Amino acid sequence: MTEAPRSYPARPILAASIALFRNGKVLLGERARPPGQGLFSLPGGVVELGENLEAAVRREVFEETGLEIEISAFVRHHEVIARDETGAVRRHFVVAVFAGRSEHGEPRLSEETLSFHWADPVELDGLALTDGLADILVAARKAL
Repeated sequence: MTEAPRSYPARPILAASIALFRNGKVLLGERARPPGQGLFSLPGGVVELGENLEAAVRREVFEETGLEIEISAFVRHHEVIARDETGAVRRHFVVAVFAGRSEHGEPRLSEETLSFHWADPVELDGLALTDGLADILVAARKAL
């Protein structure tokens, strides 16, 4: 099966991510490539055909970080819509965001991530974040 294009897609792309907490801090990954290169975001990625959301977020987190996770709650959905200079939709993702925990091990870098940071979800240490992430973290803390 051919993977649908992520740039200028024919329809929105479904993805899943998770706010992973440990000792009051949340795991943020610095993106290694566009879009959002250099910005911090939650681990996650695209849902594969036939895969449920929780399975997708577990797989994506393991692929990106090597961590096993415990999912506590569904937080909300988040939409990412980017248009080009003509108004055409360049990207459209609908992300199912979960909250959970990862109690053991440290994340390992992958080709998708330049660095990881266990951040205070309230102060965020002046990190450059993807759009909407601060609000997502507030909701995720309440969901735990």
